[in-house]
Amino acid sequence: MTAGQVKLMSQAMLSLLSALLLICFQTLLVVCSPLQAFAVDNFNFSVHVENQTRLRDAMSRTYHRLYQLYSRTSGKHVQILEKRISASGEDGDKYAQLIVEADTFGSQVRIRGKETNYYLCMNHRGKLIGKRARNLNEDCVFIEKILENNYTALMSARYDGWYVGFTKKGRPRRGPQTLPNQQDVHFMKRSPPWQDPPDSVTCRFTTVNKKAITDQDTRPS
Repeated sequence: MTAGQVKLMSQAMLSLLSALLLICFQTLLVVCSPLQAFAVDNFNFSVHVENQTRLRDAMSRTYHRLYQLYSRTSGKHVQILEKRISASGEDGDKYAQLIVEADTFGSQVRIRGKETNYYLCMNHRGKLIGKRARNLNEDCVFIEKILENNYTALMSARYDGWYVGFTKKGRPRRGPQTLPNQQDVHFMKRSPPWQDPPDSVTCRFTTVNKKAITDQDTRPS
């Protein structure tokens, strides 16, 4: 075998070896890339959701809901009395009719009194106040949280960990004095008395006494 033939065989072997290495590398990429992309996508999606819940959505229409907020502590409904806020409203009270505006990907809302057109806000001291539409800012944005006991809590979007809360007498609590596990910050959404809740079922109740049970037992089958 001549020196030229040896040289050609060596070059062929090197080319074959390079091709095999390239195939192995591409195979490794095909196997590993989906796993890596899956993990990255999961992480990025969670971060994306978290970020979007804190951003205003300028492309979607504002969604309005009308309901009352029943305070677990005071046993009354939240009222927006212009600049003053309380939880002393009776069921159906005109100041307890609240229009809840939501225009985000998540659960950020603004709460406006239907009668006064003032918004529920929390200032830098944690005090609940009412503001006109022209004075709206981040103080008037809250994050709705559904708790394990099915009550709703409203946390300030600007002051993390500060919640809307009321005492037994219906007086507002300051944000720094609230915690999510306190009954003071637990609310129940209720439809106005004249508005039936969606998908409601009408129930008929009857009184069961001893005579009715006896009549049923003695009735022939």
